[in-house]
Amino acid sequence: MKELPKAYDFHDYEEKIYQDWESKGYFKPWNDPNKPGFDPTIEPFVIVIPPPNITGALHLGHPLFVATEDLMIRYHRMRGEPTLWVPGTDHAGIATQLQVEKQLAKEGLTKADLGREAFEQRVWQWKEQYGSQITRQIRRLGASCDWERERFTLDPGLSRAVREAFVRLYEKELIYRGPRMINWSPGLMTAVSDLEVEYSEEPGTLYYFKYMLADESGEYVPVATTRPETILGDTAVAVDPDDPRYQKLVGKQVVVPMLGRVIPVIADNYVEREFGTGALKITPGHDPNDYEIGQRHDLPLINILNKDATLNENAGPYAGLDRFEARKKLWEDMRAAGLVIKEEPYILSVPRSMRGGEIIEPLVSTQWFVKMDSLAKKAKAAVEAGDVVFVPERFTKVFHNWMDNIQDWCISRQLWWGHRIPVWYCQDCDEVIVARETPTQCPKCGSTRLEQDPDVLDTWFSSGLWPFSVFGWPDETPDYQYFYPTSVLETGYDIIFFWVARMIMDGLEFTGKAPFHTVYLHGIIRDEKGEKMSKTKGNVIDPLELMDAMGTDALRFTLLVGSTPGNDMNVSVKKVEANRNFANKVWNIGRFVISAIDKVGETPTEEPIWTLPDSWIWARMKQVVNNVNDLFENYQFGEAGKQIYEFLWNDYADWYIEIAKRQLAQGGSRAYFTAFGLARVLDIMLRLLHPYTPYVTEALWRYLKEACIATDLPAGPRSGWEDALIVAKWPERYLIDRWDEEFIKDFSLIQDIVRSIRNVRSEYKIAPARRLEAILVSENMQILLESQKLVLCDLAGLDEEETQINTHKPDGLEGMVSLVVSGVEVYLNIVGGGDDEAERARLEKELQELENQIARLEALLAGPFAQKAPAKIVAAEREKLESYRVSAQKIREQLSQ
Repeated sequence: MKELPKAYDFHDYEEKIYQDWESKGYFKPWNDPNKPGFDPTIEPFVIVIPPPNITGALHLGHPLFVATEDLMIRYHRMRGEPTLWVPGTDHAGIATQLQVEKQLAKEGLTKADLGREAFEQRVWQWKEQYGSQITRQIRRLGASCDWERERFTLDPGLSRAVREAFVRLYEKELIYRGPRMINWSPGLMTAVSDLEVEYSEEPGTLYYFKYMLADESGEYVPVATTRPETILGDTAVAVDPDDPRYQKLVGKQVVVPMLGRVIPVIADNYVEREFGTGALKITPGHDPNDYEIGQRHDLPLINILNKDATLNENAGPYAGLDRFEARKKLWEDMRAAGLVIKEEPYILSVPRSMRGGEIIEPLVSTQWFVKMDSLAKKAKAAVEAGDVVFVPERFTKVFHNWMDNIQDWCISRQLWWGHRIPVWYCQDCDEVIVARETPTQCPKCGSTRLEQDPDVLDTWFSSGLWPFSVFGWPDETPDYQYFYPTSVLETGYDIIFFWVARMIMDGLEFTGKAPFHTVYLHGIIRDEKGEKMSKTKGNVIDPLELMDAMGTDALRFTLLVGSTPGNDMNVSVKKVEANRNFANKVWNIGRFVISAIDKVGETPTEEPIWTLPDSWIWARMKQVVNNVNDLFENYQFGEAGKQIYEFLWNDYADWYIEIAKRQLAQGGSRAYFTAFGLARVLDIMLRLLHPYTPYVTEALWRYLKEACIATDLPAGPRSGWEDALIVAKWPERYLIDRWDEEFIKDFSLIQDIVRSIRNVRSEYKIAPARRLEAILVSENMQILLESQKLVLCDLAGLDEEETQINTHKPDGLEGMVSLVVSGVEVYLNIVGGGDDEAERARLEKELQELENQIARLEALLAGPFAQKAPAKIVAAEREKLESYRVSAQKIREQLSQ
């Protein structure tokens, strides 16, 4: 076989491999309800993708969720399960409409110029042109989705599901239309959800002014506000009923500044007498708390705002002014009228739109709402029963708190792009028609003059149906019957309320089943300093640029290994560079192993005799396979990736391959069985690594397979090499016996001795090429040390002829540097490398470190750990303590000489 290139060039492999996977149908479930041979008793593993907005340009959040879900999908596929990952995109009502309106603005047009129907056609054209951009980018990340099942939230089937869900909720009286306090976005000219409002701490002003009594006595009630323009909509002044300052004023009238309107002074327990002046202006039309007070006291509700946040006719002389202009003008007029008391700096909690960043106005508007109480109770009960489990578990409490405090959901949006509300109004008899199919005439009076409600549904209404609408619900399709409920929902913790809760509620309401059994939540990606990424800070990392420069695998591995469930993670270009180096390291490991395979001769006739390093690397590999399986089952993918990385880079490359070089050089059966061991371990590790770095592992595994087949080296699985790594068998747990533990323990001693000698070489700046004379003394370990003498000499830079292994300390060790490693005394002749004082200082430092370890373990074993931890682990810690004590005693003896 020809030699592999020295460096892994991802440009040569990624697109080619992805096309090969897709063309061979590897992304599709092997057990398909629409094909012959289907077995409904085999449980599938199913994920539906959190549908990205069609407006979306790739940011680091996309590679994180794609890589995490693809890792789960590849893992379960390799385990032999029928595996389905459904891709798709979201129509993203507000975001998409804004994009198209911006495009129109460049042409000097508005949506009103086009009219609704033409505007909708224009958005569809935009979707066809730009909507697939995010899909192409997700493919590039290696996403092994079944693209033939791709969905869009405005597909006909999904639109039908939305109508069905709306009508069912309406028929159960869970949907209603009426006036309520909502969040109004003046820039977007639509209502927005509570969850789409972000509150930011910003410097502002607390304005103190006089509410003059209407009896012309000259008395006044001092009031403070942060929004003076809302004074024009006040319908009462409220005080604490037990506040002695104002008790006598309750029931009297005061005059609204500049308008002359008379309003009452009322008593309400909501008022905090310590805040401001202890008297509170009440504006039921523009504050959610005031709205509740207004309901209790039957106060009139006055709206002073137009949809564009200018003031309306209820604002009197301020009508037509922008809200913030009106604030200034009203305050100036009140100052001139002698009604201003003072102004104070004040930190405000300002509600801003998550879309445009503009300040949101609370106002009362007639909208469509979903009653949430009964839906939330069922969702909470399902989580309490364990039907849905959160990873990490702490988010269960967050979920419950939100379910307990849920508000009715405003689902109508004043937009043109989205699912039109399936409600029609008869223009002749005012009948309200809610229907699954578009009606042609009024069922009450027979009129054909019907007008559909102009609003569309909140995007999250259709997103909540996603886990079952993608499979054809409300029809009982084969896909719906087999693939629903899905298995895991993976998403960011920041949309647990936007999306996760709604999917659980909708799944239970419409299908009677929780839509998934596990919710895996990832955190937010931050920059290397832990700050949130934003264009204004200039700290945004473009994932496309990273992939262009360093490859998809490097980015995926960085995000997967750096993340833990539910926690934010810091990412830097340096981390991605380091993992590009890891991909190259894996490639070079493969080059070495394949080169060794190419050189093997004929198959030996004798049984293999395995060396300690051979047995050690196999035993360590078994440990890693078992650990990775345990970690995967507990969704600890980051830690599993770290263990694979550490094994490949440290145990396999830095230790075993270095030893294998000498074994291969011996030729014959020793070289053959060494190549076999190298290949077998590499095959298994590439399988473990594949869900993290699919491209480099697939490319290398195919070369490994080719080399083994070409040389008849039986290093593959007993059942034979699979067609591709993506569908290769996942390594199952191994039985680790006493021999494996002995191999690991014995070779760990060799490693400790080598590390200690290397430390001395570094400390005394001994040239790497210089071979040292050494004497190793151990009464118990002499046979082991003798058998591994060549390994010690190779790895620690010792002179093979001048290195002795003794059971007792010989004479003439004066001037040699001494070490004690796990009870083994090591003496090194480094003449010219140091002096007695330096050597004494080094020994004293080593003794101090040992004594610290002894004290730590003694405290650990004297505490509850010894009773609670597994006996095997406690025994290992006791053994370690005894080893430290022996080493410390030997150093004390050396220092006393």
